[in-house]
Amino acid sequence: MKKFKPTSAGSRGTQLVSYRGVLTRSTPVKSLTQGIRRTGGRNNQGRVTTPHKGGGNKRRFRDIDFLYNKKNIPARIESVEYDPNRSGFISAVVYADGERRYVLMPQKITVGSNFVVKEDAPVEIGNRLVLKNIPVGTFVYNIEIAPNGGAKLVRSAGVFAQIAAHDEGKTSIKMPSGEVRKIIAMCWASIGEVSNSEHKLVKKGKAGRARWRGVRPTVRGSAMNPVDHPHGGGEGRQGIALRRGPKTRHGKLAYGIKTRKPKKYSNRMIVTRRASKRNPKN
Repeated sequence: MKKFKPTSAGSRGTQLVSYRGVLTRSTPVKSLTQGIRRTGGRNNQGRVTTPHKGGGNKRRFRDIDFLYNKKNIPARIESVEYDPNRSGFISAVVYADGERRYVLMPQKITVGSNFVVKEDAPVEIGNRLVLKNIPVGTFVYNIEIAPNGGAKLVRSAGVFAQIAAHDEGKTSIKMPSGEVRKIIAMCWASIGEVSNSEHKLVKKGKAGRARWRGVRPTVRGSAMNPVDHPHGGGEGRQGIALRRGPKTRHGKLAYGIKTRKPKKYSNRMIVTRRASKRNPKN
């Protein structure tokens, strides 16, 4: 981590990831990037549907290969790069047939290393194989939900899941949240854990750094007028009165309310729920 001397209010307490000695390329591969239109949290009618979004530095979208459909062809890692659209680092890789793609970079792997996407590939960091061939206890990331459907789970910086068991065509996996869920054993996963594990230690230090990333200020509901928020209004500081609990700006309860649909199709795949403040033992 890179820490700053308190030469100003903005640098006091600031703690950022040190990219020096980690990243090997400063500009992306042009053929693997494209422009991206940012919505500012607004829908097609121009109304704000997601608050606290807007502004920020201009970005180029990196086309990350989460499908990994080039199987049985060895690939070599060419570079380690920063991606403004995600927390983990990415790598430009070149396959034996000459094609280049971007993939999510795992930890403990360097430029020049090789990996392969193969159903029965060796259980080595970076390799990708089907869940049924991965031993119990192995750390994995970039996990599919449906066979050949592309990686959907465990893609954030520094996270990993662990293979817990194999049974009747299903593989039980312990997720980063602590949830244990079953996934079809023919789904694919990559060996290892996502890079940039220090991301969780970042302290932005000043509001401006959040604005650079497209994050707008958050205003307390109690500082608003009654027309704008259920907590608004009143002379001086006011509590939430006789309300059942804190509300969202739309009048719905904010905390302690289950939002998952009780009959969601994937409920039967969950073996153990993730731990929460209400159920710390799960």
